[in-house]
Amino acid sequence: MELKRVVVTGLGTLNPLGNDVDTTWKNAVDGVSGASPITHFDASKFKTQFACEVKDFNTNDHFDRKKARQLDLYAQYAIVAAKQAIDDAALNSEGLDKNRVGVIVAAGIGGLHTFEEEAGYFALHGEEQGPKYNPFFIPKMIADIASGHISMEYGYHGPNYGVVSACATSTNAIIDAFNLIRLGKADAIVTGGAEAAIYPAGVGGFNSMHALSTRNDSPATASRPFSASRDGFVMGEGSAVLILEELEHAKARGAKIYAEIVGGGMSADAYHLTATHPEGLGAKLVMENALEDAEMKPEDIDYINVHGTSTPVGDKSEVKAIKEVFGDHAYKLNISSTKSMTGHLLGATGALEALFCIKAVQDDIVPPTINHADDDLDEEIDYNLNFTFNKAQKRTVNAALSNTFGFGGHNASLIVKKYAE
Repeated sequence: MELKRVVVTGLGTLNPLGNDVDTTWKNAVDGVSGASPITHFDASKFKTQFACEVKDFNTNDHFDRKKARQLDLYAQYAIVAAKQAIDDAALNSEGLDKNRVGVIVAAGIGGLHTFEEEAGYFALHGEEQGPKYNPFFIPKMIADIASGHISMEYGYHGPNYGVVSACATSTNAIIDAFNLIRLGKADAIVTGGAEAAIYPAGVGGFNSMHALSTRNDSPATASRPFSASRDGFVMGEGSAVLILEELEHAKARGAKIYAEIVGGGMSADAYHLTATHPEGLGAKLVMENALEDAEMKPEDIDYINVHGTSTPVGDKSEVKAIKEVFGDHAYKLNISSTKSMTGHLLGATGALEALFCIKAVQDDIVPPTINHADDDLDEEIDYNLNFTFNKAQKRTVNAALSNTFGFGGHNASLIVKKYAE
């Protein structure tokens, strides 16, 4: 069976760097930090009091009161980003066979704030009032519901579900969409991820694991991947959505093409509940799997958007894996962690970083890893590699690879390249 080619025809996002693709990309290239003190709740008693929040988002600008009451914030983010991407791709035009258009948009955590509110209310009032829950509690909370809302809004009857693999969630969603299209099961799929977990349960939970940076005196510089003084990740939120489409279908309707998806890899560390394998064995395997799937050699890759969360163990193990997979070529390609600017969007991070790879391929520019100082060096990291520290770098980017790794040892890698006939 000959596999079909899959291209990207639409993009949408709202995240800590901007509420549209152009603003986001400009700020990423300019090295802007999205971190600031938390506004979603009073974090003054928490070890971490800052995060990378979406700015200037008003629910009432996008949803009427009735609809808003049915949607957790994560789903609101997903729907808004999906609308941007669908409009960008003109994927709602006359003559479209909506039976062959799917939606795979998910979250790693889902409606955490909704769960927190409902469980908290029951804890305070349950004894006197009995079980009294909002009828929208379950459909607001579950991690697949954004896909359901998007399909209902646009009448897409193709494959529709959510993927949950912690921080690898949206990369796995994109890989699923890619595979369904190239196998001929759909013509186009709206895919990506969303997350909105910057609330007491999210921040408190990650604090208890010592996973978050506590650099409260300097939020904007707290996410510093590959620097010796890194002390944990900065939580982010938002959504990114891509329109993946079968090439001939896209050409027939005159769609613009951003890039081509050519490979996806998956693997498991099978090592630890939350920590990456210290030697990067799962990370090595997933990149090798992606390259094999794309029928590409290591030297074909020009840029890696690394998982790079700014955690002490994770950054080192990913560097080891890159050196193992790419050998001498590791010193010729560019590496950057855009989480230094956006923070870690958990289940949405893979989709946003795939978007950054697509824009890097389109514009031939690599966004930077910010917040690095020349005297802040980890002796276990090889700084002869080009981490693209502090300033974007112009170069030809024919192909880019994006890594995302999640709790439970879930690893996913995606490869995009310039579209050519």
